[in-house]
Amino acid sequence: MALCGAGATALRAQTWNDSAVTALVARAAARRASAQADSGLRDFEAVAHGFVFFLGQLGEGLAEPPKLIKADQLALQVYWKAPGRSKQRIIGWRDRIDLPTDIQYHRDHLGIVLNGFGNRIRIGGGDEVRDVLHPLALGAGRLYDYALADLLTIALPQRTVRVYEVLVRPKRSDEPALVGALYLDADQAELVRMRFAFTKSAYRDPSLEDITVTLDNGLWNGRWWLPRHQEIEIRRRTTWLDVPARGIIRGQWDIGDYRFNAALPDSLFGWPEIVAAPPAVRQRYPWPQSLDAAIAQSAGQETVDLQSVRAAVGRLVSQRALTGLPTLRPGAASFSDIAHVNRVEGLAVGLGGVWRVRGRRLELRAWASYGTSDHRAKGRIGIEHAAGRAAVLLEAAREVHDVGDEPLIAPLLNSLAAQEWGRDYGDYVLRDWVGLRVRRPAGSALIELSGGWERTTSLATSAAPVTGSYRPNPALGAGSYGVARVALLRQPWAFPPAPDAGYALRAEAGAADTSRYLRLRGDAQLELPAGVTAVRVTGWAGWGSTALRADRAFVWGGRGAEGCAVTVRCGGRYGAGGGLEWRVRVPAPPLPIGAFVSTGSSIVLAPFVRGAWLGGVVRGAPWASTDGWRTVTGVGVEWLHQLIRVEGQLDLRTGDMGVIADLHRALWPLL
Repeated sequence: MALCGAGATALRAQTWNDSAVTALVARAAARRASAQADSGLRDFEAVAHGFVFFLGQLGEGLAEPPKLIKADQLALQVYWKAPGRSKQRIIGWRDRIDLPTDIQYHRDHLGIVLNGFGNRIRIGGGDEVRDVLHPLALGAGRLYDYALADLLTIALPQRTVRVYEVLVRPKRSDEPALVGALYLDADQAELVRMRFAFTKSAYRDPSLEDITVTLDNGLWNGRWWLPRHQEIEIRRRTTWLDVPARGIIRGQWDIGDYRFNAALPDSLFGWPEIVAAPPAVRQRYPWPQSLDAAIAQSAGQETVDLQSVRAAVGRLVSQRALTGLPTLRPGAASFSDIAHVNRVEGLAVGLGGVWRVRGRRLELRAWASYGTSDHRAKGRIGIEHAAGRAAVLLEAAREVHDVGDEPLIAPLLNSLAAQEWGRDYGDYVLRDWVGLRVRRPAGSALIELSGGWERTTSLATSAAPVTGSYRPNPALGAGSYGVARVALLRQPWAFPPAPDAGYALRAEAGAADTSRYLRLRGDAQLELPAGVTAVRVTGWAGWGSTALRADRAFVWGGRGAEGCAVTVRCGGRYGAGGGLEWRVRVPAPPLPIGAFVSTGSSIVLAPFVRGAWLGGVVRGAPWASTDGWRTVTGVGVEWLHQLIRVEGQLDLRTGDMGVIADLHRALWPLL
């Protein structure tokens, strides 16, 4: 049973290292030190099922859910024998790669934690965390402070168990140590649960941001507290440049099917502790469902909110002591901040930096750029404060801004096409902005409020490509406005295919001396499994008042067969659009691209149909309406673990055809 389902009685006041908590911790340490505390348990074997996920998280503020890159599903045969010997054998192993990666896990990432880590905690074979003293090791009181927090009562079939929550923190935050909570059986002083992170000085790998661990034990045979559920999350960032990109290794394990006192032979135990059965044995493992279904089910049944664990740990010590990120280093919001090409700036180069104050709670970010063709300096500066799960950002900026609600092409590819062939898919204004933004999670969604002053100024084409010529940049400057915006966002989760929905609802109001406008837009996405395939449905709708600014018009098209008869893009004051796509995985021969990565054993074929309707005149905007509903159909082919997508398109009204190629949309925020 989960402890959260138990009735809780809050203890009076937290007092660090009082006689009650020190006596309880001493009992627990002595109990743990006695390898044969219960001589009735001589050995056991069990089965563990779990996943090791490798995920990537991108985008401003790293606020969007992480995207799955690779998933490994494993089945382990687990053996233990007193006084603390253990062995784990991987008897089932299969994986799915959604984006190219050459990640190689440490051996202990592929197994569970036995013996509560022992007296010295190691993670990643000692490359990530090495020899951190366990808070229940003998003599740990010299390093740690303890405080009683809650008394929980759990009603089990065998008996009622009282469990104390004991908070743990190091006496000195600069020591390599853990920070978190222990849950101890009040009667037997047995360890029931651990939830913790580490201090900054415990991390040996400079790329580590943090590590969060939860270990839950179950009461087996009414006598022994042994592993039941475990989760560990390891978050990394780049070491050479601060960009909004994070790599995450997340392990989730369930342990059961225990057999006690099975007279396990000594020959079963040896080094290394975790081994893999031969490939033929692993391939014969009888998985009860498909890998896609298992991934979706595992993600949908997440039992531990690791973010809440990190928040609880952050209340025990300074955030500065918890993050492995450096205080000061160069940075950028995306790689296009460092270099990009468009027809109004030419080649623009820039760089910025981040200064973290009080750990991750306060960040100062700055960036500057210069266009070699327009000879303009641009830049941004912002101060972000994290208060619990909310974030407040005060910012000022001058930058070139594409007026579309979303880019038509990966920014990196747009720079390449603009420089080499004169194909620039954006329409730009110079945007000056001073304002305040507040972001806060609301259940599975995110609320963002912002307001301030902004001015948009028209820009002329000032650069020349290597070949071809640029089209003129439209005059879209709208002048100065006071602006307020509110958004409610829920991104689809990271583990499709699964029935789940994402949406974005946005409202914007602006006021100038003689003009007022209101703009509303809603977007939705739904992905549904259909056997071994998936169906993806998308849609959007928007409306603007009669005085809508030219740079805030709704636009559609501009690439491939999605174009208008008069202008490259269609545009208007109101409109709607959407699409339907059927996604089918088809076997394909893998081609090696390095020692550990191939092009993948499948491609995705995605027949689609999508369209849009735009109408209403926006004063000063150059775009024509769609003159009714415009429909485009075709087939997309995704290759290299869906990294590259090529589409063949047909406009059903005009018969125009087009072919476009692009990179996976999940990478666009970083590019």
